[in-house]
Amino acid sequence: MAQQPQAAKSKTSGKNESCDSYFEMVQSRKKLPHSLQESLTAAFQGIPVSSFPQVPGGKVIEILADTSISDAVKILSESNILSAPVVNPDAKNSKDWRDRYLGVVDYSAIVLWVMQNAEIAAAALSATSAAAAGVGTGAAGALGALALGATGPLAVAGLTAAAVGAAVAGGVAADRGMGRDAPTAADKLGEDFYKVILHEEPFKSTTVGLILKSYRWAPFVPVAMESSMLSVLLLLSKYRLRNVPVIEAGNPYMKNFITQSAVVQGLRGCKGRDWFDCISAQPLPELGLPFMSPDQIVMVQENELVLEAFKKMKEKQIGGLPVVEGPKRKIVGNISIRDIRFLLLKPELFRSFRELTVKDFISTIAAATNEPEKTGTPITCKPDSTLGNVIDTLASKAVHRIYVVSGEDNVVTGVITLRDVISCFITEPPNFFDDYFGFAAQEILSDTSDS
Repeated sequence: MAQQPQAAKSKTSGKNESCDSYFEMVQSRKKLPHSLQESLTAAFQGIPVSSFPQVPGGKVIEILADTSISDAVKILSESNILSAPVVNPDAKNSKDWRDRYLGVVDYSAIVLWVMQNAEIAAAALSATSAAAAGVGTGAAGALGALALGATGPLAVAGLTAAAVGAAVAGGVAADRGMGRDAPTAADKLGEDFYKVILHEEPFKSTTVGLILKSYRWAPFVPVAMESSMLSVLLLLSKYRLRNVPVIEAGNPYMKNFITQSAVVQGLRGCKGRDWFDCISAQPLPELGLPFMSPDQIVMVQENELVLEAFKKMKEKQIGGLPVVEGPKRKIVGNISIRDIRFLLLKPELFRSFRELTVKDFISTIAAATNEPEKTGTPITCKPDSTLGNVIDTLASKAVHRIYVVSGEDNVVTGVITLRDVISCFITEPPNFFDDYFGFAAQEILSDTSDS
């Protein structure tokens, strides 16, 4: 592909500063010989994306933009995936991938949506009390949403105290001062929280397409079949993408969907090759892992409300938390974004949020699943483990993070993610993404170049 024109280049020059700071931290703490790092980077740069294994079954799971949120959760859960590309139903026959694909939906966006609307529901119920005192429900509902900073589509989709109040009438007492955050909302709404969120208007009409307009956690940033795997690895590590769509020029359909998990699985398959064994044999401290210090770890106490855990994930934009016990931070469990599917798909398991702690939540879903050892069980390693051990564990357990624990009490001292692992194998050459963004920019900007 031709190099990216200067005008298009400026569109990508404002990359997220957190990406740069993350990679600077990685590179400054990495202790691999410079010659090995350069050799590895050059090797990945010479491997085409077309050589990467196809997704299981050979077909990418896609979700139509007019799919309801509850149905989208079912599709993700049944397919055992965390995200999927979203297709514009009005452009099924288009020959242009820019018309066909609107973005990527994942559990992160769904968590944000659920959390925001728990807050809005609580505000609306508060407004119902105001209505009983003679305040107009519509105005009170609007003021309540505005006070909470609700700016998504549901905040202007006809959500009023009357709409929510009718949904929970006959059993839910609305206190004038209740509901300033999601845990409070869930606590007050109890079982009817699900009735409001999934089965009453305007909630049940919310589609994947509406969520995409509000939350851009997973942008649709494709690479070409002839792009290098170095592009993919950098996008999944330094540039913080969870997945990378693969597009064939002139073809509107995705050819592949490369995730962080798939890359780490691929790295594991390189065992026995000199370059891999050289790096994987290194103890974690020799690679500067874990990258974050113990005081930077976000965790949740087992006696906290489960929605408080999801709220922390939302605020910190992370996919999972260690569940700890007591002030010494002894790890006793794990909770991830994917676990929210149990709240949305199996509300009958949880009769009330009033007493539902993280401990209750993970023990309940562990008892209700066929593989309880995979639900809520913390995946850990010791500080002196090798990178190879970590890769084996992440790949075999199909998890996105492993917690570093110390001492007999298994005190959490660090966390290593898939992104951290991938970053150990590569570095970004100067001006490398000129060519990559040249592909993306040519495709995206071609319309404006003709005008």
